[in-house]
Amino acid sequence: MSIRLLRAPLTWVAVAVLAAGAAAGLYWFQPWKLVTDTEVHEELTAVSAEPAPPPGATTPAAAPASPASTGPVLVSRGDFVSHEHETRGAARIVRTADGRHRLELVGLDTSNGPDLQVWLTDQPVRTGPSGWHVFDDGRYVALGPLKGNRGDQAYDIPAGTDFSGLTSVSIWCERFAVSFGAAPLTAAG
Repeated sequence: MSIRLLRAPLTWVAVAVLAAGAAAGLYWFQPWKLVTDTEVHEELTAVSAEPAPPPGATTPAAAPASPASTGPVLVSRGDFVSHEHETRGAARIVRTADGRHRLELVGLDTSNGPDLQVWLTDQPVRTGPSGWHVFDDGRYVALGPLKGNRGDQAYDIPAGTDFSGLTSVSIWCERFAVSFGAAPLTAAG
């Protein structure tokens, strides 16, 4: 009888430890996100065909502004390549009519995951596993959490952002320090 009494408390302790471990694992990995999608359909900017000067470039004060340059213009763009997870779509930086900049993800299609962020970075986009972990090695501007793993979405770029050297966009999983996918940005025009 005394053996039974010892086993019962040990069994409950083991069950409690396993339950706590399972709950922590579910929270950390969030496996349900691999089978669920979040679609976002934000309105994207209609951009002029006229290329914009690179972000941060100055124009002479005496130069008259052309009518086309007062509307939104495409600054740079690129297509996503897959890293840790298959990723498709395009990224583009648009200068709005009021002079602000925003990053737009066009037709994004990637996996959902825990703690996904959108980063502008200075790292080159590499294909294959060699490109999965590089984006936190250099300078980056965090634009916020990924709004959805599918669809069109826009992110305001903070005023005063120094665009020099920011040549790529990454869908970055902060929890596991890995890129789901990235797009190299090349100047429009």
